[in-house]
Amino acid sequence: MAPPKQDHYLMSAYGGDDEAEEHLVHSANTDSTQHSYLNSPVVDDDSVSVHQAQPRRPAHQLSLRRAAERNEARAAGLHTEPLYEYEYEDHNQNDYATNAYGYDEGLNDYGYNDNYRDQGSFTSLSKPYGRREYADDTDEQYRIMEKLDDSHRDREYVSRPSRGPSMYQRMRLMDEGDDEGDTPLQRASSLLRRQLSKRRSGAPDGAMRRSLLGNGGSSESYGEGNIPLQELNGGGDRHMASVPGDTGGSEPELAAQAAPAFGADGSGSFRTVHIGNRESNAQYKYKHNKVSTAKYNFLTFLPKFLFEQFSKYANVFFLFTGCIQQISGVSPTSRWTTIVPLAVVLAATAAKELAEDIKRHKSDSEMNKSTARVLVGSVFEQRAWRDVVVGDIVRVENREAIPADLVLLSSSEPEGMCYIETSNLDGETNLKVKQGLPETAGMLTPADLATLQGHLKTELPNDSLYTFEGTMVSEGGKIGYREMALDPTQVLLRGAILRNTDWIYAVAVFTGHETKLMRNASAAPIKRTSVEKTTNRQIIFLFAILLLLAVLSALGSQILTSRNRDQLSYLMLPEGEGAKTFVKNILTFIILYNNLIPISLIVTMEVVKFQQAQLINADMDMYDETSDTAALARTSSLVEELGQVEYIFSDKTGTLTCNIMEFRQCSIDGAMYSDVVEASKRARVVDGAVVGQYDFTQLREHMRGSERAAQLCEFFQLLATCHTVIPEQRGSELQDIEYQAASPDEGALVKGATLVDYIFHTRRPRSITVSVMGVDKEFEVLNINEFNSTRKRMSAVLRCPDGTIKLYCKGADTVIIERLDETRGASVQVTLRHLEEYATEGLRTLCLAMRDISEEEYRTWSAMHAKASTTLTNRQQELDRVAELIERDLVLLGATAIEDKLQDGVPQTIYTLAQAGIKIWVLTGDRQETAINIGYSCKLIQEDFSLIICNESTHWETKEFLQKKLDAIREGRGSNIDLESLALIIDGRSLDFALEKDVEVLFLELATLCRAVICCRVSPLQKALVVKLVKRRRKAILLAIGDGANDVSMIQAAHVGVGISGQEGLQAARSADFAIAQFRYLRKLLLVHGAWSYHRLSKMILFSFYKNITLYITQFWFAIFNVFSGQTVYESWSITFYTVFFTVMPPFAIGVFDQFLNARSLDRYPEMYKMGQKGVFFNVRSFWGWAVNAFYHSLILFFLGTALLFDDAESDGMVGGQWVYGVIIYTAVLTTVLLKAALITNMWTKWTVLAIPGSLILWFAFLPIYSIVAPKFRTSTEYEGILGHIYANPRFWLISALLPVLCMVRDYGYKFLKRMYFTKPYHIVQEIQKFNIPDYRPRMERFKKAVHKARLLQRLRRTRGYAFSQTEGGQEKVIRAYDTTMQKPSGY
Repeated sequence: MAPPKQDHYLMSAYGGDDEAEEHLVHSANTDSTQHSYLNSPVVDDDSVSVHQAQPRRPAHQLSLRRAAERNEARAAGLHTEPLYEYEYEDHNQNDYATNAYGYDEGLNDYGYNDNYRDQGSFTSLSKPYGRREYADDTDEQYRIMEKLDDSHRDREYVSRPSRGPSMYQRMRLMDEGDDEGDTPLQRASSLLRRQLSKRRSGAPDGAMRRSLLGNGGSSESYGEGNIPLQELNGGGDRHMASVPGDTGGSEPELAAQAAPAFGADGSGSFRTVHIGNRESNAQYKYKHNKVSTAKYNFLTFLPKFLFEQFSKYANVFFLFTGCIQQISGVSPTSRWTTIVPLAVVLAATAAKELAEDIKRHKSDSEMNKSTARVLVGSVFEQRAWRDVVVGDIVRVENREAIPADLVLLSSSEPEGMCYIETSNLDGETNLKVKQGLPETAGMLTPADLATLQGHLKTELPNDSLYTFEGTMVSEGGKIGYREMALDPTQVLLRGAILRNTDWIYAVAVFTGHETKLMRNASAAPIKRTSVEKTTNRQIIFLFAILLLLAVLSALGSQILTSRNRDQLSYLMLPEGEGAKTFVKNILTFIILYNNLIPISLIVTMEVVKFQQAQLINADMDMYDETSDTAALARTSSLVEELGQVEYIFSDKTGTLTCNIMEFRQCSIDGAMYSDVVEASKRARVVDGAVVGQYDFTQLREHMRGSERAAQLCEFFQLLATCHTVIPEQRGSELQDIEYQAASPDEGALVKGATLVDYIFHTRRPRSITVSVMGVDKEFEVLNINEFNSTRKRMSAVLRCPDGTIKLYCKGADTVIIERLDETRGASVQVTLRHLEEYATEGLRTLCLAMRDISEEEYRTWSAMHAKASTTLTNRQQELDRVAELIERDLVLLGATAIEDKLQDGVPQTIYTLAQAGIKIWVLTGDRQETAINIGYSCKLIQEDFSLIICNESTHWETKEFLQKKLDAIREGRGSNIDLESLALIIDGRSLDFALEKDVEVLFLELATLCRAVICCRVSPLQKALVVKLVKRRRKAILLAIGDGANDVSMIQAAHVGVGISGQEGLQAARSADFAIAQFRYLRKLLLVHGAWSYHRLSKMILFSFYKNITLYITQFWFAIFNVFSGQTVYESWSITFYTVFFTVMPPFAIGVFDQFLNARSLDRYPEMYKMGQKGVFFNVRSFWGWAVNAFYHSLILFFLGTALLFDDAESDGMVGGQWVYGVIIYTAVLTTVLLKAALITNMWTKWTVLAIPGSLILWFAFLPIYSIVAPKFRTSTEYEGILGHIYANPRFWLISALLPVLCMVRDYGYKFLKRMYFTKPYHIVQEIQKFNIPDYRPRMERFKKAVHKARLLQRLRRTRGYAFSQTEGGQEKVIRAYDTTMQKPSGY
């Protein structure tokens, strides 16, 4: 029955937006052409047209308001006629109605039983409305709002979920202001619009979408639904301001229609890009395409360098000391003894910083000088990347990197399609398909492009890799006057690489630092190590002690001077200047004691770190012969941080894996075949049965003549035909084929088939051709049932050369086994055992099955499939349900095993690092299933681990999930929960919510309780945010490692960044602090070089403070005896030479060559690394322990030395005087300090001998030379004539030998006590190392391996990984567009 005429509503939905929105647009006439549907499919449901913007959105959700209005009208008695030609009511499961198709309502639209129907009511997925009615209408407003909110929070259909409380929940708090006269529907609808408006206010992307979809001053509204999905056949117009069927328009018509545009509301949230017109774009002053990742430039070097250096308190102190030394009458020493060494230190540090930054500038220069082809007139010219500007039309050829963010115009492939690899951006190895607009896809020559006139209106630069909004406005030429919508399908991002496509033409929209890749990056940070920070803090305390000593000394001078002024008349002290003299005395004593803080420490640390970096660079164990790449320390400032790492954040693709999929093994009809078979595993007959494996050579023989030949041929025929791969002939030979595969797994399987001469070489839109052992066979491709994460399989319906129809299916064993024909499953159990064996080796498995289909069955099913493929509601679900009908009663052919090749040594490295107490988090853009499989194969996740998998769709669900798991862990502590066997898996959507302020603490607490964390489907920015969260909330050293541009922000956010070099693309290595060729080298970098560097530097810093405190505190003791006059006990240049010559070599020897354990022991006992994590060797307690020890030694040296020299009269009655006394004390101090260096040295080398005993010999040689030469040149007269009073004085030799031994007795006793009664783990390992004690752990290792295998089998029986990682959907459309027999255009 035809419905009555009434008002109509155009209802459109944002299926992919994070805040779905519905626009109600009133229309007074059903025949009006006021609205443009752009030739897109519509659902004609009587008076309502539902524009299908994204077929994922269910139509019944779009009809909620209409249904509510209908119910209100019925309640009010306004009309009783149905609004639909066939109206659906809610029934219980036993009360069925008949719909307009004639099917019983107990059946679905295809006439088969619907097993998905709820028990209390049903909702047919193809029907516009089928919700259960509420019995109670007292709170109808909230019920309607709740229903409306369901569509926003439906995880299956909304790609990005809403954040925060649901609109239904918020409405309850805000309904006080509703108009009393409004109906519940009106109030709910009004509130929904207000909430959505609030959410979008201030958001650039929301404003942009409104301005794009809005209509300037027109009453007409356009929803995002008015932008149709692009069809691969070019159907459907893309302009937004024409009526259906119009293919163009004149310029006046276009202007009169007031086409939607960005910034219509005055927000200015768009940018205009004139295509190929540099002069017009110049007015906007867009950024150039020159990129810099360097730390400094010519203008910023000096301020940034000085800021960094004077953030170290020691440098500030020495600058202050050097300044006050210039004040006349204040300094007791030379005015240059501090400022000159400080200048030398800063100059050396500046040279090191410049050298490191010049390397970054060179890397940037190489990239900026890369060449691109830019259209000038009608000819392409070679220009450097840095010279590409916004609006340029560029040509990119196969395997070249994308120079800027581009909008694709056309390509060498059909329909303007191209393939790109985005592993540098998101870590995914599968190729992405991009497609130009149908209107521009035919522009295949420079002459065609030269006629392109118009401009782009695009979003502002942002960091979202997966979104793009804009329009292309054509202003004449071949296209005419029209406006076309742009989406991410047309966008190629800088950092991606063109693959399997000869060439593309594209226009630049974002350049340089405005590209999405660079917006995800961050400026090179100034990193400071925890050892430096601790040293800085202790310097403050030392300065406080120094200031206290200076004030006490000045106060003592003031008191003693005022008390004894009558006896000091010869000093001619001024009257009435007590305060001024007091301040001057404080400054004097600050200068006198200033070397309490060693000025040589800074330069010593820099040199030692530089040498440690050179040791890393020269380590042949970390040299990769394959890529001819050595380890490289790009900065030496962070070497000690390598020994304190507690968390490692690692990328997966290219870091843990090699980006290579290889077909390794297969199981066919119960027999195993492998590319390489070990001698012990070769096939042999045991008790009449064949056990073991055949190699591929034997496989070929079996195919030519054996009992299983038919099964073998069917197996490889499936591999060669059941896929969406596109072949590219690269040479004259049949084998010279390169396969374009959206999934690397599919590419590996097709290549595997070529090993037995099943070579797929031609694809046409409706057929494929395979060379079967030299004979070409053509298969008609009838249908493709595509893979998705729910189905976990894909299938192809083919008509074979003999006319029979076959279904080939491949997928996860769990979904294939349950669809097998139980009467024909003789080899199922054997195949399952083989699958378990493959999985124990870390291989990714697939099951293969087939069935024959009769013509009649296919005709029936094909009609259902055609209907499902054209439905406008829940199309993908309907296609999946139809596929279920034919994917049944399968016959198992066998299984495949693909190796997602890990880098060498990855499992052993991760296992060893875990033993060292390091927690490893994997942050990857790859799929969850793939990431988990890799986690198992690389030993990040063990078989007995409990996996906490967070895949929530809203803020509150994520928070509730994390809280629930955290509470369970807290309650189970001490009982049955082992924190060492927990692993957290979280996807990018949930992580987005977990990083919000009110959830991040929960997420972090749960994650840090787990042994391993895997974050999948994450963006580069999310990687950096995770690292920054842990960095901000945990006092731990973080290391990030990756190989691509998508890892740069993560690498720079961590305390230590490591890049994988030697791979394709070196963006990560260039931005990192350290570069290595393979992940396995991280083991030695951390456990050996890191532990050494931390231990050496800790000991070197402590010793440096010790030696200076020991000497300069004797100055304070001496001040007590000279009435605090400021007189120094040592000659001024001897003080300077103490730190510059006589004690400078021991810190170098300790800092560069000392080893508390050798490399083998550190690698063999990774638990030793935990000492660095706990800060055992350098902490506040150890620092002040050394400082107190230095005070103690200075007491013994000064007071005992003074007591022994109290009566220093010689045989002739003469006394040596102050300088002889000073030299003797100085020699005793120097000998003590050098003995201390010898005591703390663990490993003696020739350099240690040269440094410690050599320094003492240097002093004894220097003293006579200096005492003779210096007075002659009047450089220093203090030592004139003292030589005979020293070397001939027996007290000199007694004090120089006795006092150092007395000092060391306590130190040696303390060391003995620690090793014997307070033994630490490294003491035991030192004993094992010294006496070469055998290690009995291999027995335990064998036991662990046995347990490991048993647990692995238990896990595999629960769940097995399967080999699929391709993008879901859309592949059938791609293959239907390809004809590889056609000649591709050259583009010229």
